[in-house]
Amino acid sequence: MLILIIVVFVLGYAAIALEHPLKVDKAASALITGMLCWAIYVFSMEGTGHEILHTIEHGIEGLSYKSGLIHHLYDIASILFFLMGAMTIVELIDAHEGFSVITDKIKTNDKTKLLWIICILTFFFSAALDNLTTTIVMVSLLRKLVSDKKTRWMFVGMVVIAANAGGAWSPIGDVTTTMLWIKGQLPEVTNLVRDLFLPSLAALLVPLTILSFTFKGTIVRPEKEVGPNHYTNPTTNFERNIVFAVGVLGLLFVPVFKTATHLPPFMGMMLSLGILWILTELLHSSKNDEIKHPYSVIGVLQKIDVASVLFFLGILLAVSALQEVGHLNKVAGYLDTAFQGDIYLINIIIGLLSSIVDNVPLVAAAQGMYPIEAAGNFAANGIFWEFLAYCAGTGGSALIIGSAAGVAAMGLEKIDFGWYVKKISLLAISGYFAGALVYYLMF
Repeated sequence: MLILIIVVFVLGYAAIALEHPLKVDKAASALITGMLCWAIYVFSMEGTGHEILHTIEHGIEGLSYKSGLIHHLYDIASILFFLMGAMTIVELIDAHEGFSVITDKIKTNDKTKLLWIICILTFFFSAALDNLTTTIVMVSLLRKLVSDKKTRWMFVGMVVIAANAGGAWSPIGDVTTTMLWIKGQLPEVTNLVRDLFLPSLAALLVPLTILSFTFKGTIVRPEKEVGPNHYTNPTTNFERNIVFAVGVLGLLFVPVFKTATHLPPFMGMMLSLGILWILTELLHSSKNDEIKHPYSVIGVLQKIDVASVLFFLGILLAVSALQEVGHLNKVAGYLDTAFQGDIYLINIIIGLLSSIVDNVPLVAAAQGMYPIEAAGNFAANGIFWEFLAYCAGTGGSALIIGSAAGVAAMGLEKIDFGWYVKKISLLAISGYFAGALVYYLMF
């Protein structure tokens, strides 16, 4: 029955990829895939019914092997709460027209120039925030700058590449780099930044340069809309600027809070949301409820894309089932045997696999397989661990569901899986191998 989990995962993956031909929302396919994978796993174990009953009656102590589900749910819930917090803060800034602080400074309508501006901003924002938060912010910015959907998709596709590349060289930019940093494989931040900055930059500049030769013309900026969710003059300049400043500082505060307290990032995000919530309540306290409702957190929550959150839930549950069964650990072991310990080939394959399944369990499997040695490639800040951070961080760009940034972009902009494969995947892969080559030549 464990093979059946792989079959269900592949079928679910195909349903997500064929969302538009099937006319079935990807969130539904992801939820069904995640739940079925875990159901099959449970039914493949002996004594399932008795253990579930025992768990209900006696609490988590009686959970036995199903404690794995609780562990995965904690990780998944952390991501979902983080996502919801970030989306709410961004929507709150957007409701106050706060992003006009940036969009008003971007005067060019030239596609190529704007593409470079957006990608470079994303690359450095991702290192300071993280790739997921940065993607959410940049998608909101692009909605203010580009009206045509397919043109905006090209920008968003490059944002995914830039966000993943920017996150790879920062200890707080990508969850896998953070894992390697916290668990001692990459303890020296200065070494990490020094050794991975150029490969990560190459992973962005190569596809960006290639696309610049064909991505020509001018963009058409969207007109301001008037409707239940859009207002032409929602706030004063003071309100707009203060919400933007506090919102951005709140996002920047998240990695600082995580580093200082070692608590999960979603807690810092929720703390920032709480502060911004109080601020907006005080700013609009003198207004009547009808006027201030669109600018409050309560009003903004109605605009959060819940389908994207459910899509995340289904995908992450499906991948966690593969991890719990042990398939991903087997893959890591197979790679070590097949490539006879070649650290470059192993990491390159892990990076490409991370575009199909989540990079977190793949990196966790590698951490479990290879102990930290006193010296050599597997020492702290050794070549294996640095190259793993690069590959796991940037390889997911090859497919849109291969990274948190890609999944967020797919959900927010309703990007077709097939469209991304045709338009962005080869660009992402070219950058991935270019960065890998740069790292190889460096060491």
